[in-house]
Amino acid sequence: MITFIHTADIHLGKTYRNAPGEADRYEDFFSCLSGIVDDAVREPVDFVLISGDLFHTGQILPRTFARTIDTLHPLKAAGIPCIAIEGNHDWIHRRNTISWMEALSEMGYIRLLRPGRTEDGGYRFDPFDEKTGAGGHIEIGGVNIYGLGYIGAQAASHVERICDAVATANNLLLFHVGIWTYSPVEIGNMKIEDAHPLAETFSYVALGHGHKPYAIETPEGKRYAYNPGAPERVNFGEEKYDKGYYLVSVEDGRFSPAFRPTRPRPMLVETVDLDGAQDADGALARFREQVAARLAGQAGGRAPLVELKLSGRVGFHPFELGRERLRLALDEFAAPLHVEIKNHLSLVARIGGEEVVKKSLAEIERDVLHELIGAHSAYQGREAELARLALSIRDLVLKGDVGDDELLGLFPEEA
Repeated sequence: MITFIHTADIHLGKTYRNAPGEADRYEDFFSCLSGIVDDAVREPVDFVLISGDLFHTGQILPRTFARTIDTLHPLKAAGIPCIAIEGNHDWIHRRNTISWMEALSEMGYIRLLRPGRTEDGGYRFDPFDEKTGAGGHIEIGGVNIYGLGYIGAQAASHVERICDAVATANNLLLFHVGIWTYSPVEIGNMKIEDAHPLAETFSYVALGHGHKPYAIETPEGKRYAYNPGAPERVNFGEEKYDKGYYLVSVEDGRFSPAFRPTRPRPMLVETVDLDGAQDADGALARFREQVAARLAGQAGGRAPLVELKLSGRVGFHPFELGRERLRLALDEFAAPLHVEIKNHLSLVARIGGEEVVKKSLAEIERDVLHELIGAHSAYQGREAELARLALSIRDLVLKGDVGDDELLGLFPEEA
């Protein structure tokens, strides 16, 4: 019997730039990976799999690279191979220089798997070369491990070619792709029926990309693909996801995964109901009361990440309840590591004796984008999709925790 750990979407280097909690948030992701490495050495396992997105961006800071080496060193010292593929966050779109993932592989801290391509467009999984740190296939303990990485929205059309390139038995595939229905991300997914042919060639498909854990099975009930999700909470919206990794045992060709939980930073997403408030001072008092009650005792001793959504129809302009004013009020009774506030308040005005609900700021922004996008004939029918993409880019840039390569990765190939 052999054992291995399957993890993904570590996102080393992510933080909130120029924010009070920047250093602590940066440390969260390294602490999470360090805990997984410690578990791997303590078990000990035969190898560790990272199914993409080791880094948060392709262009990382030198200190992030140095910390990554320190964090992975116990695996190298223990002789435990760390086998990885590139996710959409790891990928460098300008291929005129060596990537950080390639550098780690050349130095022996990971074994980066990438397939080659044949003249007719097929895949070729060359044996991994320890000297060059390159290859698409490695065999450990009788398990044949193949790596693919992230290939974008066209992943489903590649499945047949992937299977055709494999002629061994007891196969495992690392594949950075999501499965629709299970994966909360909006790009880089395939339909579940398009993934099922993989089960005929691979006994275990080690997925990444989506940050929520799940497993998929064939219509006949055979489980074959597993996504451990991100072991740390990366984005708001992940507050209710289980967080951890898979510890997998293999015996007589049978793969048996067990989910092992990690200890991510607490994340709280709360809706603050200010409906009916007639002035900003009254609304602020209600804000203090509701938020204090929601945050009391929920973080378990660690400063939480908090997202607050203001909702309701109010009698004053929502701009009067600015983000800075709300943050100062929050500091009076709580000490979250990071706070994001979304203002969805709508102004209720009286015109001619009748109440008129004016649109919120978010609705106005969305409507303007719809109109601008729809004015271009090539984009008609895609207004909602592209407006959502534009707002996502805006939000990431304003947060300041995104690089050029991550922004490029948001765009579908056909955009």
